[in-house]
Formats: sequence, C-alpha cells, structure tokens
Amino acid sequence: MEFKVLKYDGNARTGILKTAHSEIATPVFMPVGTVGAVKSLDAIDMAEILDAKIILANTYHMYLRPGSKVVKEFGGLHGFSKFNRSFLTDSGGFQAFSLRANTKNDDGGIKFKSHIDGSMHYFTPRSVLDTQYDLGSDIMMILDDLIALPAEKKRVELSLKRTIKWADEAIKYHKLKQSQGIGLNQNIFGIIQGGTDYEARKICAQALANMPFDGLAIGGLSVGESNNEMYDTVEGVMPFTDASRPRYLMGVGTPQDLVENVERGVDMFDCVMPTRNARNGTLFTSFGKINVKSARFINDHAPIDFECNCYTCQRYSRGYLNHLFKAKELTFFRLASIHNLHYYLNLMKQIREAINAGEFAKFKRNFYAKIYV
Repeated sequence: MEFKVLKYDGNARTGILKTAHSEIATPVFMPVGTVGAVKSLDAIDMAEILDAKIILANTYHMYLRPGSKVVKEFGGLHGFSKFNRSFLTDSGGFQAFSLRANTKNDDGGIKFKSHIDGSMHYFTPRSVLDTQYDLGSDIMMILDDLIALPAEKKRVELSLKRTIKWADEAIKYHKLKQSQGIGLNQNIFGIIQGGTDYEARKICAQALANMPFDGLAIGGLSVGESNNEMYDTVEGVMPFTDASRPRYLMGVGTPQDLVENVERGVDMFDCVMPTRNARNGTLFTSFGKINVKSARFINDHAPIDFECNCYTCQRYSRGYLNHLFKAKELTFFRLASIHNLHYYLNLMKQIREAINAGEFAKFKRNFYAKIYV
C-alpha cells in the first residue's frame, strides 16, 4: 500500500491511497457491504454507476456464512463478488459488541454464539487475520476490545490493555505470515480504543503508532457518546497518530460527522447510514433529509434533489419513489440506495475539491447554511 498526503487546509487533508486493486482519493467514504454486497446493489452498481473505489465487508459475517474457505475458493472477495476494486474487512470486534448478549470477551479473544445457528466460536487476534487472508481483502482490521459508552474507568483500562496486547500479537503474526508468502498484497490497520478518556486514547494511540501498521483507525465511537464528545475525542487523539499513515474513523456517520471529522484530520469513513436510511425512505439531499414516503410527495414530479446528478435523480421523480416505497417494490431499495450513496460519495468529492483549493472553511459554512436553511 502507498499513501501520500497531497494538500493540507488546516488539519483537513487530501491524499492518495493505492492498494493492489485501486487508487483511492482521500478523504473517502466506504460503502458498507457487510456480507460481500452492499444491500440491494451489485458490483456493476458500485463500480460503474457509483464509481466507488473501495467498499467494506465484514469478517464475522463472511466467516459464519458462507465461510472464508468458500470465498477463498472463488478467488477471495474480489472473485466472489466481482467487485474488482478495493475491499476493507472489519475484524468482527464491532459485531461482538453489537451482539454482546451472545459474546464473552477474555484476554485471549472473543467467544461468541452464532446468530445464525447458535454454534459457538472463538475469535483471536490470529484467527481473524487467517480469515481475512482467505477473504483476500486489501485492508485488514485487527481484533479490538470495543466497549459501550459511557463506561467505567476500570472497563476502559481493561479494553486498553487487551487492545494493545491484541494489536502487538496481530502485527507480529502478520509479519510472520508475510515472511511465509501469505498476505503480501494485504495491509493491516491498528485500532485505537479508549472511550472518551483523553489519557486512555493517548496511551493507546502512542502504543499503536510505534507498531508497523499500514494505517491507524479510531474505533469505539458513535456507540452512545454525544457528537461533541466524539469530535473532542478525535481531535484529542490526532496529535498521537502518525500523519504519514491514513487515519480511519470507524462506523461514522452522518454527513455532518464526515465534515466535522475531516476538519480534524480523518481520511477514511464507513457507515451503514446511507443505505439503511434509504431502505426506510429517508433520503439525503444538499438541503437536508427528506422522507420520501410522506404523502406530500405523491404528486411530486421533481427529482429527489435538483442539484444531484445521480442515476436515480436523472431518471425518476419523488412521486414514483413514493409509489415504489408504498407498494413495497424492491426496486425502491436499489434506486434509493444509489441516491444516498451518491450523495455521500459526492460530498467527499466536494470536500476534497475544497481542501485542494484551500477553501474548506468556506465549504463548511455553505454546507451548514444549506442544510439548516
């Protein structure tokens, strides 16, 4: 992997990240394709219609179904899904958190019961990498100990201890496997934990920055804390990360979250919000969100957003989308998801252009002025 910072505007920055499968302009939003597909969309939609350079798949879900050996036999995620650009795979730490009624963390890893058939499994720092070697992802995330917020100081300290221990084990294992010819085109990111505790984040960031990870992620946010607590935590941890490596804020978030955290120096984002909202009828526009299932759109001939040039807005009206949603027509999921993902990807493009022009502050003012008009 190659990463080069091209331009700074304050702490906001643009760059180029090159993997074996694509060249990615940053800051970038990564659509979430949990089980090897972005819900309701296929590889042609992602590559040719949306021009996404990288998408995220999930180790936990692919491990359970269809199994990493099956995916490997098809040529990894790229051969299996036919999306020939980059994949980032999450390690499953967040799924252990979100399904925590069925999981138990210990110092060696995470024990969990499958949500599919109830079978028992154990993820370790090594085993999640073995799964990701089979998946063939371009960027692999390590196993971390994610906790809900707010959290007691004792639990934060335990999370910190485990996350640093697991990170050290993971990076050493990855270097060993590469010396054996495995994972040579795969990159590995460490994950900084610590809740909203400044000192805990500092300790974790400094420890991981001293390990030879290809990039660093900020995990454990957007899990119960306020927006301001999230922004302050990101801002506080940035001085302790290596500016020469990409910075990834995991599972975040709203368009406002993207703008605010780019301003603080984040390069990479992912979130299910655009596709999940699309399926529920909530569509993002340059002037805020609309709920297209509302009765006021029944006779509306306008596109979702007059300023949008996405596949959906160029062809279909709010009235038609209103009808598809109410008729429970599956086509709605595709058209709405294309629009919302286009909005997110285009927002990042506009942000990159503003940073390169030295006008990010002006862009941010205009962004807020339009959505809160």
